[in-house]
Amino acid sequence: MSSKPADSDPRLPAPIHFRRWSIAARLTTLYAGSTAIVLLLAAAYLYWGLAQSLDREDRALVTGKLQVLRLMLREHHDNPAMLAGEIEHEASANELLKYYLRILDLQGKVLMETEGMSTLLPVLAFPPPAPAAAPPVVVPRSLPDGRTYLMVAAETPAGDAGAERRLVHVALDVDHNAVLLADYRVKIAIALAAGVALAALSGAFVARTGLRPVRDIAHAARRISASHLDERVVPAEWPAELRELAAAFDAMLDRLEGSFNRLSEFSADLAHAMRNPIHNLRGESEVALQRARTVDEYRTVLASSLEEFDRLARMIDGLLFIARADDPRRAIERSRVPVRRELDAVREFYEALAAEHHVTVVCEGDATLDGDPMLVRRAISNLLGNALKHTPAGGRVTLTTRTLADGTVQIAVADTGSGIPAEHLPRIFDRFYQVDKTSAAPIKGAGLGLAIVHSIMRLHGGTATARSELTRGTTITLNFSVSPSPAFDQIAKYRP
Repeated sequence: MSSKPADSDPRLPAPIHFRRWSIAARLTTLYAGSTAIVLLLAAAYLYWGLAQSLDREDRALVTGKLQVLRLMLREHHDNPAMLAGEIEHEASANELLKYYLRILDLQGKVLMETEGMSTLLPVLAFPPPAPAAAPPVVVPRSLPDGRTYLMVAAETPAGDAGAERRLVHVALDVDHNAVLLADYRVKIAIALAAGVALAALSGAFVARTGLRPVRDIAHAARRISASHLDERVVPAEWPAELRELAAAFDAMLDRLEGSFNRLSEFSADLAHAMRNPIHNLRGESEVALQRARTVDEYRTVLASSLEEFDRLARMIDGLLFIARADDPRRAIERSRVPVRRELDAVREFYEALAAEHHVTVVCEGDATLDGDPMLVRRAISNLLGNALKHTPAGGRVTLTTRTLADGTVQIAVADTGSGIPAEHLPRIFDRFYQVDKTSAAPIKGAGLGLAIVHSIMRLHGGTATARSELTRGTTITLNFSVSPSPAFDQIAKYRP
């Protein structure tokens, strides 16, 4: 028959683990416990010091009385009245210190003693007498009546010449010390309990006061929602550790707010961008189904639908690329990329389109960078295709590459088109953003080309900048840094 331990019985309450306590409870307990330990050690030291002090004083009193008797025996041996006054009356007259004196001859006959001493302290209760030349030894002894005494017995010369010898007994009742120490222990226990209680109360107050900023952070966190991402924790007058925590919390909120805003904008832009192709497809299909059509008419509708499908496919391809570029789980593959070779390859690919638009495309310079050749080619292709769309007949597009003094590889695509207004330049790399959004625009796109270029540069740890003048053209510059950023090794690999 086996039995389970008591703490495994589900009917019993679960044990309270210290690690599950709140920080305030932990601090209060630790503060009260440490205070109790300090007070206990201090009280123990004071108690020990008091006991030692009382014992030293009592021993000094016994030794002092012995010295007084020795002196009186030498100087007043022939004055029994004076000795009797010291021994029989003065010792018994002190109510606070009960000490007893006795003088014997060498045969053990009692010559004089404190009144009642024979009953309380018989001669045999004392230790053997110490020789006159030896230092006296004070011995504590407990008698059958339960009382404790400090005793000393010594041989001493009597008379001026010291011809005679006497035995001296001195005893001190030290039970008053036990009463004093017992009272002191009670007072110490009361003081210790009061000190621990006050330490617990003050510890709870200090912990709650010190943790108030943490509660403020919790309150601020509870106020945050999708509609209140602008809430912040203000670490104005907080301790340095909590200021750092609050600053990190606010930085996290900034990132969340930025991501949420980008997601909201992306959703709105995506819905807007896909609405037109879908409406066009639906409208054309509805018109085609209103009545019977000829084969050529159906072919025309299908060709138009195919263009819209192609636009949707390009849009989805761009969105997939950007989504993969935002995935920080893998790394792209790098190799040495001859930039001039990529420029020439892209120029040859767009040569027919450039001839159709009567635009001249030229390549200049040479450089080599560390990167993904397919991604670099796609960035250049997007820029050249965008430049050809906005460069009028007779214009010119120049593809230039060079290596700067700091080792940065620069690729620039400059056209002689109509240019971009200054208010649009900060947003041209945003996804779905289009400078000309009117339906009268000669060339419609999804607004993802420059966003893809921006993602490619972010993958390589570089930057993309734009400079434009109205009626004079636009220049897009790609800067590939010498030392790629950590994102270079963290962003997902993509192959178009």
